[in-house]
Amino acid sequence: MTPGSGLQAGLKNRHLSMIAIGGVIGAGLFVGSSTGIATTGPGILLSYALVGTLVVLVMRMLGEMSAANPTSGSFSAHADRALGRWAGFSIGWLYWFFWVVVLAVEATAGAKILEGWIPAVPQWGWALIVMTVLTATNLVSVGSYGEFEFWFAGIKVVAIGAFIVVGLLAVFGVLPGVHSDKAGFSNLTAHGGFLPHGPGAILTGVLLVVFSFMGSEIATLAAGESEDPQRAVTKSTNSIIWRIGVFYLGSILVVIALLPWNDPSIKEKGSYVAALDSLGIAHAGQIMNFIVLTSVLSCLNSGLYTASRMAFSLGQRGDAPKAFARTTSRGVPRAAILVSVLFGFLAVFFNYKFPDSVFLFLVNSSGAVALFVWLVICFSQLRMRRIIQREAPEKLVVKMWLYPYLTWATAALIVFVLGYMLTDTEHDGRETVLLSLMVAAIVLVIAVVKEKVLGGRTAEGVEAAPADKVSVG
Repeated sequence: MTPGSGLQAGLKNRHLSMIAIGGVIGAGLFVGSSTGIATTGPGILLSYALVGTLVVLVMRMLGEMSAANPTSGSFSAHADRALGRWAGFSIGWLYWFFWVVVLAVEATAGAKILEGWIPAVPQWGWALIVMTVLTATNLVSVGSYGEFEFWFAGIKVVAIGAFIVVGLLAVFGVLPGVHSDKAGFSNLTAHGGFLPHGPGAILTGVLLVVFSFMGSEIATLAAGESEDPQRAVTKSTNSIIWRIGVFYLGSILVVIALLPWNDPSIKEKGSYVAALDSLGIAHAGQIMNFIVLTSVLSCLNSGLYTASRMAFSLGQRGDAPKAFARTTSRGVPRAAILVSVLFGFLAVFFNYKFPDSVFLFLVNSSGAVALFVWLVICFSQLRMRRIIQREAPEKLVVKMWLYPYLTWATAALIVFVLGYMLTDTEHDGRETVLLSLMVAAIVLVIAVVKEKVLGGRTAEGVEAAPADKVSVG
């Protein structure tokens, strides 16, 4: 293949729409919600609402910057320009690190399900197969990534939509052939009250659910490879409120209405499987396994795409090897994809050989990166708004509400959540924050030393280019 001239606009509007919708539905919603419900009770709805509000505000800020300047580097490129090269370098590499660890987590989760169906292939073999197939789709073209993600996300959306409809029909007692004596909105208050463990449990719930929201920002990275980046960013930003409201709050409300929050089956089987089982739906566990597998494959697909595009952007700005910024004739950053998946495979190996030492360290040391990313987005938007108003005010098609007060309030809330995590020893919150801060400090030192020693750009003198100077066609 002859080298390409940059990323290409290979994502269609329907791809972007589904990437935006599916991006907020992670496998963590299906797998992790049971612990949150058992720990917090019905008040977990407030935890989801609090984190959901936080995500809506952060995505509004990111949408403002990305609509004005769509780029594959998204918030890393914005931080580079607004806060300095050290910020773009640090948050870009931390975000890349987060996603290559996620690749291993999701590949292992998917392999466990597949091994249960076809035990003749060992778990490590399934992990290898899944990652190899998705690497191949990402290497073909951005369009093939978009097509796979369109169907993966579509299955997730249809599944949750069907779950909510069926669940509500059962709660109101109009689902044909089903009578559940446990279902009813009275479950919200009947078993020890709405907050059986007190108001403090809401914050504990926040710690348990906050990481299942990571991925909302993928649409802003993908927009740089769409036909109309500004429209794509604006649309995904404006729709995030209903997406979080329906898929997170709606589905969790249905789970709690179908079963008492303290029903043992929620922890034993998982919240969604337990809810389906309570309705007597046959093969509920296998149905949910299929949906979780789809979510895992979607997360793997998007994780590989996201990590490679961040590596591409870092290479473009001289903060990673030049090879990362080279594309094939199809507009695919092949080196960035292969290096990202290589580290993913390495993490999978650590998961099988050293699950309680090396891999646990990798997971915990990347765990708080989501909050770091959101915090950097806040501070970038504070500076970037003034830059856009000065240089191109007509590009402010998406605006953060109540700027700058709501931006400062959002940053304060993120800092508060990080601080509260330091008090959490029961769910590894303290260890996660401290290890993540340690890794962030190492990356930050490298960024500062690199800037002091080398100075300027190392990749052919490129600056953090605005989207209109980056080849997307």
